[in-house]
Amino acid sequence: MSECGCHAEASNEAERRILRLALGLNATMFVVGIVAGLIAQSMGLIADSLDMLADACAYGIGLAAWARSARFKASAAQLSGMLLLILGLGVLLGVVWRVVKGSHPEGVWMMAIAFVALMVNATVLRLLGRFRHGEVHLRATWLFTRVDVIANGAVILSGALVLWLHSSVPDLVIGAAIAVYVLKESVGILREAREARIAATAIAKS
Repeated sequence: MSECGCHAEASNEAERRILRLALGLNATMFVVGIVAGLIAQSMGLIADSLDMLADACAYGIGLAAWARSARFKASAAQLSGMLLLILGLGVLLGVVWRVVKGSHPEGVWMMAIAFVALMVNATVLRLLGRFRHGEVHLRATWLFTRVDVIANGAVILSGALVLWLHSSVPDLVIGAAIAVYVLKESVGILREAREARIAATAIAKS
């Protein structure tokens, strides 16, 4: 069995199923989160939901890069990093817009949706644990989900503070914090992708 590669093929198919499941869950939660964020006027929820959209795209890229060359995988990770970078900058602009225009976030909505998202992402993170030390494009999917789990917890906290303080400031602060964290992760992914791309190019030339 091991000589024919059947075990490796079964393992690869199981990993692809995990990525497909993660993609579907994150795409669904993006729709739920963005609608709830707009209704609740919550920048934290909007930032969190857009982060989940970026995750869904990363899982899709990971699936597309499966069994491709190391150079292609590095390019896929680079695309994921660029997506996160754009997302982070967009959320920061959204926070500035909310500060100027004003907002009245609904704390209950924030906590409820963020809690559901936290349960989903905690499950996905556990499933993606095998990718934590994998190839760069797969490691990116694990990093994306880790960001989501942290962001979900932060939104729950900000929702509680919004209710307690009757202020939009906690929501805006958390929205900005998520954006900064996303930017930090994007830089890390882009750095790893660049190193992987250089290594792949060196191997190809040798």
